[in-house]
Amino acid sequence: MFVDTAKIFVKGGTGGDGCCSFRREKFVPKGGPDGGDGGIGGDIIIKTDLGEQSLVAFRYNQHYGAKHGGHGKGKNLHGRKSDDVILRVPLGTVVKDEDGNVLADMDYSEMEFIVAKGGRGGKGNPRFATSSNRVPMESEPGVPGEERRVILVLKTIADVGLVGFPNAGKSTLLSAVSDAHPKIAPYPFTTLHPVVGVVDLGDFERLTVADIPGLIDGAHDDIGLGHSFLRHIERTKLLVYVLDMACADGRTPWDDFHSLEKELELYMKGLSSRTRLIAANKMDVPEAAENLELLKSDIDPNIRVIPISAKDGANLDDLIQSIRNALEI
Repeated sequence: MFVDTAKIFVKGGTGGDGCCSFRREKFVPKGGPDGGDGGIGGDIIIKTDLGEQSLVAFRYNQHYGAKHGGHGKGKNLHGRKSDDVILRVPLGTVVKDEDGNVLADMDYSEMEFIVAKGGRGGKGNPRFATSSNRVPMESEPGVPGEERRVILVLKTIADVGLVGFPNAGKSTLLSAVSDAHPKIAPYPFTTLHPVVGVVDLGDFERLTVADIPGLIDGAHDDIGLGHSFLRHIERTKLLVYVLDMACADGRTPWDDFHSLEKELELYMKGLSSRTRLIAANKMDVPEAAENLELLKSDIDPNIRVIPISAKDGANLDDLIQSIRNALEI
């Protein structure tokens, strides 16, 4: 199961109590106060982990709390600091508060963010000793840890995002150029969540390609997969529009391209003008050649169009090289 949003409750550990104690040993008159301080409560830390691909763990366990710090003891023994609780999330997770304010954008590997800090330990009675109060009878309790509800939102990080209408062939293309194995079937919305594949460029270089779920008109208003689709392309460096040159669903590839650009721009200003290529797919179909010429005459001539057949593997090397040149790898 792929989960890209979760709401959780986190609570840092309460600090340990300070101790009120006095030294009592034979031959040591007036030993004085010797109560130790309480230990610090554990923190709740969110940390990125490349091994995580989904927020599914937070769907079933939504409450996380750290243990309290150790209590102080006599003989100036301080309480131990409690262990921190580390919540591992996929790269690209955004941490928000209940009002939607961004607390942290977890956009690099092994990044850590303390989402709930543990409470400070209480002071032992030696802290209150003065020249006029040599027998302090007071100590402090531990301070409660921070607690809050936070929202986790995953936004896929990839070099390239494949965008297109359902059944355009994005999943077939991803499986042909990378090590990914997305579900492929002859019906719309086969892909229901982003799938990221790694393309080996052969000279110790590689790039990541994300197959984004199919887009439909009105996606910017959360129609269809809506924002579940769109937020996953925000971080991509390059957009590859995968167009169906066979017009299998009664649409034209040039209309598809303009519709895709419109939805991207309505969702986030400037997204449609990001570096882009067009992968003119299904060129193995006879009528595709004519549609390719009509597409080129309808769009901006500065946009590079690469005719391919993901099914047959035709011209995929040219597509990969064009992506590489665009990313300057």
